[in-house]
Amino acid sequence: MTNTIPAVVDQRSAVTNVLLVIGASAIIAIAAQIAITIPFTPVPLTLQPLAVVLVGIVLGARRGAAAAVLYLLEGIAGLPVFAQGHGGALWLLGPTAGYLYSYPFAAFVAGWFSQRGWGSSIVRALAGMLIAMAVIYAGGWSWLAILAGPRAAFTMGIVPFVIADIVKIAIGAAVLPYAERLIQRSAGS
Repeated sequence: MTNTIPAVVDQRSAVTNVLLVIGASAIIAIAAQIAITIPFTPVPLTLQPLAVVLVGIVLGARRGAAAAVLYLLEGIAGLPVFAQGHGGALWLLGPTAGYLYSYPFAAFVAGWFSQRGWGSSIVRALAGMLIAMAVIYAGGWSWLAILAGPRAAFTMGIVPFVIADIVKIAIGAAVLPYAERLIQRSAGS
């Protein structure tokens, strides 16, 4: 019996990639459960955006985006992976849908910058993470603008989150160079 998988495909790495994507989608789902309701907006404050950006940085563009897509598919299937334990396809029509739709793109952008060495310094990591976060803000704002108008979307979907997200990104960017060195050391041994 001949092997039908091309020689360039390593079955072990394929299994590893699948497991990494599944694990990363679980991390995004867990981060979604750490949520604070804000009274004047339908969008809760969660750790989800940071998780999406970090997943992209750690897994790279393609696997990071795949993890975010898998997360969305889990939610569409009804698993309680969206913020505050929600799930189901209707959540992709609600006020937070724009943020959800943007996650694969943001993970891809974060991974793209990471693959080009942007995680090697705090300043570059911060810039790449802020650009990926801007993708999430653009998705969330644009969807809310359709539902409530541009000004209301800015007030409900951007303003309440800027400071918290800057702090989250700064912490993530500060840790990245150390994590990269640790990964390089462990790979070398």
